Amino acid sequence: MSRKLFISDIHLSARQGDTQDLFLRFLRERAAGADELYILGDLFDAWIGDGDSTPPIPQIRDALRQMGDRGCKLFIQHGNRDFLLGRLFARQTGARLIDEEHCIDLNGRKALLMHGDLLCTDDIDYQKARRLLRNPVFVFAVSLLPIEFRARIAAYFRKGSAKAVAQKPKEIMDANPDTVVQYLRKHQAGILIHGHTHRPEAQEILLDAHQVRRFVLGDWRGDHATFLVADNEGLRLERFT
Repeated sequence: MSRKLFISDIHLSARQGDTQDLFLRFLRERAAGADELYILGDLFDAWIGDGDSTPPIPQIRDALRQMGDRGCKLFIQHGNRDFLLGRLFARQTGARLIDEEHCIDLNGRKALLMHGDLLCTDDIDYQKARRLLRNPVFVFAVSLLPIEFRARIAAYFRKGSAKAVAQKPKEIMDANPDTVVQYLRKHQAGILIHGHTHRPEAQEILLDAHQVRRFVLGDWRGDHATFLVADNEGLRLERFT
């Protein structure tokens, strides 16, 4: 089996230089020998369009491109913070953009890859906002605005999101167990891998008399990160510092 790595929620921005350093070191040290790297959303803390070239975007773009040049296949899934990331960035990095519900084979079992926000159905306000922000009309309208104005809009939404999260009960921001089962059944998957909740764990679920596995990826904190490895030894969460 090829060696696959799964990460999410890096939340890169100009404000988080330590996280950028950690991520670049991860690409050099841990991802160097990987055959495939899956980034399951929120690579960036905000993405205002492929025309943006403010730091750390050029550095990250070049580092990812170098991964591809070394033979590692790169796959990127949209998150709730960088869902406007488009084809230009994918071409520049050599990455393939994958759907928000994407299935692959892992050791002969179907694995469902998601960012994870679709699983948090108890957070009704967020799900309503998600539908609005992902509306093609809204996305097209935003694409017509100057980059500088889009940056101000992103900052406004980021501030509002932080305030809303601080006021919400933690339980509603986690994945709903029934929704997890719903998506596993929908895709007839034996493995679910996702991020978004920032609560890394490996879970066994009994579903229709079969054991299925759920892996939750961690966010990147500047000095550490939790990611998933899939290789000949199996699947396991590991920590990078």
